[in-house]
Amino acid sequence: MGIGTLTTTPASDDTLISRVEFPDNRLLIDLCGAHDAHLARIEAAFSVQILRRGNELHLLGELDARSRALDVLSALYARLADGRGLEAGDIDGAIRLGAGQPAGAEQLEMFRTGQIEIRTRKKPVVPRTAAQQAYTRALFEHSLNFGIGPAGTGKTYIAVAVAVHMLAEGKVDRIILSRPAVEAGERLGFLPGDMKEKIDPYMQPLYDALNDAIPGRQLAKLMEERRIEIAPLAFMRGRTLANAYVVLDEAQNATEMQMKMFLTRLGEGSRMVITGDRTQVDLPRGVPSGLVAAERILQGIDGIGFSYFTSADVVRHPLVARIIEAYERQGQG
Repeated sequence: MGIGTLTTTPASDDTLISRVEFPDNRLLIDLCGAHDAHLARIEAAFSVQILRRGNELHLLGELDARSRALDVLSALYARLADGRGLEAGDIDGAIRLGAGQPAGAEQLEMFRTGQIEIRTRKKPVVPRTAAQQAYTRALFEHSLNFGIGPAGTGKTYIAVAVAVHMLAEGKVDRIILSRPAVEAGERLGFLPGDMKEKIDPYMQPLYDALNDAIPGRQLAKLMEERRIEIAPLAFMRGRTLANAYVVLDEAQNATEMQMKMFLTRLGEGSRMVITGDRTQVDLPRGVPSGLVAAERILQGIDGIGFSYFTSADVVRHPLVARIIEAYERQGQG
């Protein structure tokens, strides 16, 4: 289903009005959002004005701004026509891709057509950027893959979605998710409670990703059966992980010895994903990051993949990308 007939008509002060007609008014309602909230986000992002007239949208503004806004509207409408819903993150993701012309045009087309979709037990996960799509392909192609880049780029979220997909498809027997228990200088002993209560705050991002991929009761049953395990990195020593999908998150906080120990846990029929951000190392001063060392040592080894992300791939709030870019500029200055 296409977006409809697009026409432009001249207005005062040499400004053009773009008028676009949508064939399905029900989808147009979803496109606009509650109280036209989606349209308001697009208006603010591209400095255009969008007016709704029946099953048409009228856009006022500069030609380039209108063109980009129309590309975003087209991509979002096509997603709806394909039976996929729209969340706030989808709107922001499409806006960022549309604002990144000319490279954004190709990425918007992938966003529009959903060329890659990861089916989990709860909902399909669609990578939104070219880097995310390449990362997803790499997770299916390599037994061991590194995802390296800033926060909010979907490294862990996509890895967990692929893990759930492979578990559902019978490609692996279990999922094991791990993180170093290192956070801004705090130590487990300073937290109240038993060992599980001490560990859970460090593991919460992994629980969040799982809760987005598996309904609550199913997740509880899978964890009770130990088909899904969440454990700190220190608990991995001495284990051989066969027929498992293993994810190490926040790997920049693993030491070189911990990283070597973890990598050598890979067993027959297993897959392993290492994710991390080299700019957010919380290890004590003078302790080298195992992620940085592994990236240097393992480059070029057959069967090991490296996927890289930038601030352009951030899929959280749009301000997150701007914050990362600001810090990157400061670091370069």
